[in-house]
Amino acid sequence: MSKAVHPVSLNILDKEYKIACAPDERETLISSARELDKQMRKIRDTGKVSGADRIAVLAALNLAHDWAAEARKPAGADDIASRLADLRVKIENVLENP
Repeated sequence: MSKAVHPVSLNILDKEYKIACAPDERETLISSARELDKQMRKIRDTGKVSGADRIAVLAALNLAHDWAAEARKPAGADDIASRLADLRVKIENVLENP
């Protein structure tokens, strides 16, 4: 039986995205979107990168690098790698469905 999904509105770099997710994943998705927005704004504000798609890719790489570094730590590495894979899928969905 599949989980029921509900739309969640996320604002990332002043753009709204509606993402379907299970109720038990809602808070994690919102938190992830906030972190992505924070990273994207930091990159945009440097003035060195233009274009939302380039900013998004650099932010995703920065976040992935940070989480991969955390995953290399012995305790909880599987959990972090799993979270990273889930977040990667969600980021790809946002970029594919503006």
